[in-house]
Amino acid sequence: MKPPVSTRDSSTSSRQMVASVETQIKEEIAEGQSKQIQELSTIDNVENTSKKSYLDDGFIFGLEGSGLERPKGKVASIVVEGDSLETTSYQAGIVATTFALYAALSAVCVHSIASSSAGGIDIISTAEIAACVVSSWLAADLGSGILHWSVDNYGNGRTPIMGNIIAAFQGHHSAPWTITQREFCNNVYKLCTPFGLAPILIILGTQSFDSHPLLTLFLINFSVLEILSQEFHKWSHMTPSECPWWVNDILQKFKVTINRAPHAKHHMAPYEGNYCIVSGVHNEWLDNTGFFRRLEHAIYKLNGVESNAWKLDEKLRERTLQGDYRKPV
Repeated sequence: MKPPVSTRDSSTSSRQMVASVETQIKEEIAEGQSKQIQELSTIDNVENTSKKSYLDDGFIFGLEGSGLERPKGKVASIVVEGDSLETTSYQAGIVATTFALYAALSAVCVHSIASSSAGGIDIISTAEIAACVVSSWLAADLGSGILHWSVDNYGNGRTPIMGNIIAAFQGHHSAPWTITQREFCNNVYKLCTPFGLAPILIILGTQSFDSHPLLTLFLINFSVLEILSQEFHKWSHMTPSECPWWVNDILQKFKVTINRAPHAKHHMAPYEGNYCIVSGVHNEWLDNTGFFRRLEHAIYKLNGVESNAWKLDEKLRERTLQGDYRKPV
């Protein structure tokens, strides 16, 4: 006959069973939480891996997975690593040096033109200089459109020489008002490399200011306007109250520089037109004739690379591939 189990032993056994169950439940909960954390970490890693940066292709506002988002309100958005809205001494120095050299070279060109004429600066030489200034203004507007189209649609932050300019233009569509918060030197200094250093070295190396002063003056004015185009661009994003009176009542009113309304059309996805930002005088005929669609189609045939505008608008891509280049009515 088995001895009877005491009440104390029974109670102890029950407590041990409860404790064992509680321990098992806690272990299962801990294990479940650990798996959940690992899953969330994996998801984060995948998202971080797929998220684009300014160094990647597809860094286009409006394209899925671009990594670009439009901030709420007019909050500045810096898309290029290391960029800032603060003007540095380097930026001020390169801009001041570029414009000082261009001013000096322009003076030398005018002196050469005057020396070639028996009467100095006469009516003919004045007309030649005026024609040079106007033609370079027209050429600069066309040049700004071709440049704007190319950096908006091709390349990335890794592209040699132009990488930072490409990334800045492609990221600009996510927060276009950011440009209005940049001071002059901070805004234009990037363009002083392709349109400052390079032309100045060519001019000095060939001494064209002496042999071909008018042609050199054309190149100088063209290059200066290309650099200033970024400031004209900034004005087109500012309200009239934010701009000096002479910008509103002279430069924009008489279409010397790009106006607000024409440039606003460019900021409608897929950003496929109205690229010229000096005066915008060439925008209408470029868009109506399908100039840039023809270039995009030619590039696609050459190397299979699609423009960013195509990636944002499948219908635009289809029309272009079918040879329908003109702007839809």
